[in-house]
Amino acid sequence: MRAAVLGQPIAHSLSPVIHNAGYAAAGLDGWSYTRIECGAQELPALVTGLGPEWAGLSVTMPGKEAALAVAATASPVAAAVGAANTLVRRPDGSWYADNTDVTGMVDVLTEAGVRPGATVTVLGAGGTARAALAAAARLGATTVTVVARRAEAVAQLRPVASAVGVELVPAAWSDAAAHTGADLVVSTVPKGVADPVAAGVDWGPSTVLFDALYDPWPTPLAASAQAAGRRVVSGLDLLLAQAVGQFSQFTGVPAPVDAMRAALAAARG
Repeated sequence: MRAAVLGQPIAHSLSPVIHNAGYAAAGLDGWSYTRIECGAQELPALVTGLGPEWAGLSVTMPGKEAALAVAATASPVAAAVGAANTLVRRPDGSWYADNTDVTGMVDVLTEAGVRPGATVTVLGAGGTARAALAAAARLGATTVTVVARRAEAVAQLRPVASAVGVELVPAAWSDAAAHTGADLVVSTVPKGVADPVAAGVDWGPSTVLFDALYDPWPTPLAASAQAAGRRVVSGLDLLLAQAVGQFSQFTGVPAPVDAMRAALAAARG
């Protein structure tokens, strides 16, 4: 059986390290997991052309919306978010879409100490911000402040916020530092974008920072939070958590989490 991660660029992905370690630990000798360079436009043709040996696909940027569109059925959370990071082959050959980014975020943020009803700020308004809104809703947030560079990107998140049941409050990127005192700050922006914000942050007394990046690490934003004694969650934490959810859906067996975590740690040195 085969599985893979699709994205562009994809050479840096550590997903094969995590999944293949899981296959080995679970005794799934006939399983393999690879990387496939694939943009959003190429994704539908690639997915529909895969043979029956393909059990599942992980999907990263920029293909998460295309992954949802190619699926015959989808989980409620993937439908609400409007994006899928997981495609699972059904017995009839069709594809089922899910979004384990959301459950992964909830798991790692709960473990980091985020409590129900926390105030939430999200930096950025892209695909990961969609998952962050859904995770915030599951954590009991009623309002989420979204700080973004483009007003139109925030407007595209409004249907997601409505679907998951949170009120979206927009804020200008120039005021980003002023919103870093929330109980939970989620940075979803690309490498380097939030670096200038780090110079003016005003962390709250119990702020937890989740920075979706992991290379390079720590980011200036993460370094600032660590220096202030705040709890920091990295993209690596989410990478593992969302992979655990995918593993069980692809294989039908429980994920050997400890082995997967150890392989990821060894790969990062």
